[in-house]
Amino acid sequence: MRLEATMIRLEDTSGGAVSAAIASERHRMGSPTTGMVLTLLVISDEDFQSDATSAGVAAARQHPMRIVTLIPRPEGKATRLDAEIMVGGDEGPGEVAVLRLRGELAGHANSVAVPLLLPDTPVVAFWPGAAPAIPSDDLIGRHAQRRITDAAAATDPIAELQIRRSGYLPGDTDLAWARLTPWRAVLASVFDQEVGPVSAITVTGEDSNPSVPLLAAWLGSALGCPVDVQLDAGPGLTSVVLTTDAGPIAVTRPDGRTATLSRPGVPDSTVALQRRDLAALLSEELRRLDPDDCYASALASLPELA
Repeated sequence: MRLEATMIRLEDTSGGAVSAAIASERHRMGSPTTGMVLTLLVISDEDFQSDATSAGVAAARQHPMRIVTLIPRPEGKATRLDAEIMVGGDEGPGEVAVLRLRGELAGHANSVAVPLLLPDTPVVAFWPGAAPAIPSDDLIGRHAQRRITDAAAATDPIAELQIRRSGYLPGDTDLAWARLTPWRAVLASVFDQEVGPVSAITVTGEDSNPSVPLLAAWLGSALGCPVDVQLDAGPGLTSVVLTTDAGPIAVTRPDGRTATLSRPGVPDSTVALQRRDLAALLSEELRRLDPDDCYASALASLPELA
């Protein structure tokens, strides 16, 4: 039997009233919040909120959670909070609250969010679009053990990555790093066999893709050799070449789906390297809530822009 989620709409309300409405509906359904593992706070404008909330719902199939999407709407004179609440159903986490903070309330997202935080569970903050320069100093970010940004969504993604570098504190991460996980796994597998010292690296990828310089910084730091970054039309990252005494080792992915791994003296092999959607990236980030030291090291190794 399929269970449909209950949709509740509240106008000119408060964070406390939204929390009470969720609790009341849970009680009516005989379905407590036990089993929820975290609260996800999504801070977004209208352009990004729908995709980000949907990604959270999909990720919640692996990580049951309360999703609170906060949409500041400072335009207009009316100061009010409007809410759309979804409770229960077979799809997703069981609880989603999409809140529009209108007028002066747009500057007080923290006071709206606090009554909606699940007790005794971690908090994750996610900015799918514009993000504060120092996420941990943001009033919402201060509640969160994990703070997720997405440099790729910025007008200038490469400059945004430098902002992430300057404002980094443990607990921060960016989806530009999560997008590199399959690449890092393939490149790490190359060293399962003896390959000798790497004397140079070439990373090629799409212009303005922040994952390109981030991968270059990680490889240069890990292998201790110079990295040349080449730009092309993409999509995303297209190749990494490691120069060794025995010859080049190359991972080439021209189509964004399948890569070819080439090594000296070994037949070429095909590797699945599909570009992943937002739900998969977010789900990966929610698997670990401790600081990511590898990301911190890669970020610190980025060359500063002139």
